[in-house]
Amino acid sequence: MSSTDDLNNCHPPTSVTEGCSTSPEDPESPTLAELECLLYSGKSSCNHVDEVWPNLFLGDMCVAHDRHGLWKMGITHVLNAAHGKMYCKGSHDFYGTTVDYHGVPANDLPTFDMSPYFYSAADYIHKALDTPGAKIFVHCAVGVSRSASLVLAYLMIYHHFSLIDAIKRVKENRWIFPNRGFLKQLLKLDIDLRTKKKQP
Repeated sequence: MSSTDDLNNCHPPTSVTEGCSTSPEDPESPTLAELECLLYSGKSSCNHVDEVWPNLFLGDMCVAHDRHGLWKMGITHVLNAAHGKMYCKGSHDFYGTTVDYHGVPANDLPTFDMSPYFYSAADYIHKALDTPGAKIFVHCAVGVSRSASLVLAYLMIYHHFSLIDAIKRVKENRWIFPNRGFLKQLLKLDIDLRTKKKQP
């Protein structure tokens, strides 16, 4: 299912990484600049789909629309982070009875509040992966911002990763780049989860 052709928006501009500096003021809360430096580092392109966690696949609308390809991959669940948006019109009817479908109607805009979907999407991913033999495909249009944000939230909520560690884990297998608004919301989730952990 992978392709050597890089998708649009999958190439980081090298100029952005210039001048990135870290701030040691609060080592537990990275700045947006630090997160963006991390996101621009390492793998600089992505396939149509990549396995970023055992039985958890992250990818784009090309894979989402290929029902036969999903069947060959053994996908049993689909989480569409661009539900109802142009070119991403997945539905229960489209996938039929063999694939369980969950849609999140997110816009890839810094002003869109993705945070209300963090826990429900994480719950859906967790329940899917807790099902014997299940494999889940999480996607949006390109598979680097909306869907990546939901996968990061899942790793943070259910596997207790910090945001930085979640990004590093996903980037071992796929280039991702949530927009600045999503990064701010993930940072808040990171702080909230860390605060809960410290409570007696």
